[in-house]
Amino acid sequence: MADGLRFECQKGCTACCEQPGFVYLTEEDLRRAAEFLGMKPKEFERRYVYRTTHKLRLRVPAEARCPFLEATGCSIHPAKPTQCRIFPFWPEYVDSAREWKKAARFCPGIDQGPLIRIASAQAQAAQMRAAYPHAYEGVVSIEPANRRPPDAADPPTG
Repeated sequence: MADGLRFECQKGCTACCEQPGFVYLTEEDLRRAAEFLGMKPKEFERRYVYRTTHKLRLRVPAEARCPFLEATGCSIHPAKPTQCRIFPFWPEYVDSAREWKKAARFCPGIDQGPLIRIASAQAQAAQMRAAYPHAYEGVVSIEPANRRPPDAADPPTG
């Protein structure tokens, strides 16, 4: 992990979408998905979103599938939520070799493809922290001493 992480989505794989848990949204995620579906944000929220004081998430029981997951993949792929777009470069995976290996048990794209520079992976993890601050309050991040912006040549995730 010192130099980087290997990751490349595998064609036809939806393993990350099939894991238990919720899909959290930012306000921008909500607007982007609504626009992509040709809906007003309030309509999208009424139909698909559960809102609490600090969180928005898709209305899906933890054991169920995302309403946008189809056999061919994500039906809103161009407008998918930050959480989905950044996977597997979540702070909990990027900051821990042990957790990265655990994620590889269900994600066949981990340890495949080109090397993603650690600075690029950490920049994406920082986007997760910024998008979902309540999920990462009090969690210490691992930041390189001489952090630089992600390399434009690094492939996008998910």
